[in-house]
Amino acid sequence: MKQKQNPIATPRAKWQIGASSMSKIVLDIETKNTFADVGGKENLKNLDVSVTCVYSYDTDSYVCFNEHEMEGLTETLKKARLIIGFSINRFDIPVLEKYMPFNLTAIPRLDLLEEIEYATGSRISLDLLAKHNLGTQKTYHGLEAVRLYREGNMKELIEYCTKDVEITKNLYDLVRRQRYLLIPDRFTGELKKVKLELQEELLPTGLF
Repeated sequence: MKQKQNPIATPRAKWQIGASSMSKIVLDIETKNTFADVGGKENLKNLDVSVTCVYSYDTDSYVCFNEHEMEGLTETLKKARLIIGFSINRFDIPVLEKYMPFNLTAIPRLDLLEEIEYATGSRISLDLLAKHNLGTQKTYHGLEAVRLYREGNMKELIEYCTKDVEITKNLYDLVRRQRYLLIPDRFTGELKKVKLELQEELLPTGLF
């Protein structure tokens, strides 16, 4: 059986053609520094973005922006009517806010981790969800992304971030199709079907 290749980020010039409004995007960021570098989680907003990767449902493609391409990311986010992610309300959006010249929190968001927390009362890693529901796993983990940035290994960093976006997208699509995910019990490890009813709100076109 042929193994599925990782998604390839599309050049921005091609990706943005005709994309005056994007109904839904999936987003993930990586940072240049760690909580230890900024004095703890309470200083979350002092983290700096190294790369942001986005999947667009309208164009069925991935694109990534590095720290020097925030203008392009800004224009992309202004076109979004719904942002989908994993722990984006606790992490990605608060970190990105300082870079955006508009109210990023005005765009509706669907946070898969929060939906799971509401249903189960506990959190779970993206890696475990990918393993039990998609038969795949993350390529790296949090602190390794910071290491890749500091080593100047942007190619692997972008591949890692894109893979996280792909996993989040595929989990979201799976929930939309079957309305549940397989989640291990936090005490026994037994896999259970957890029903998830996603409530989506799309931003009216043209707000930004």
